[in-house]
Amino acid sequence: MGIIYQTTATNTGGRKGHVQTDDNKLEFRLAPPDNAKENETNPEQLFATGYASCFNGAFDLILKRNGFRKAEPVVDLTVKLMDDPSSESPMLGVDIQAKVKNMSQEDAEKCLEEAHAFCPYSKATNGNIEFSMNVTVED
Repeated sequence: MGIIYQTTATNTGGRKGHVQTDDNKLEFRLAPPDNAKENETNPEQLFATGYASCFNGAFDLILKRNGFRKAEPVVDLTVKLMDDPSSESPMLGVDIQAKVKNMSQEDAEKCLEEAHAFCPYSKATNGNIEFSMNVTVED
């Protein structure tokens, strides 16, 4: 298996610390969700932005492969940090709400399922988190 791309992020201080990528393109001060200041973020926000971007890229690719060039996909991806009743540690949940245009609901749902099977984030989390997804066709 060949590596297509790799990056490294370094964290100090955990959720109340600092994270930075090896190329210095991303650098954030971190704080827990309930205590973040204006210039701080949290790991769930970082995960949500990465997953949303990856999933929408996969969705757009699948739409185009299936001939839907004017679908204009938009993905709202919500990451939830939740209590896990079977464990002392919390768990993640993800809800994906996608929107497309210029296609049938049936085709949109089929392409969404294909995107979920294609997206590396979806593959990595499959069966490991609470997950839901839905697609709406807009005019």
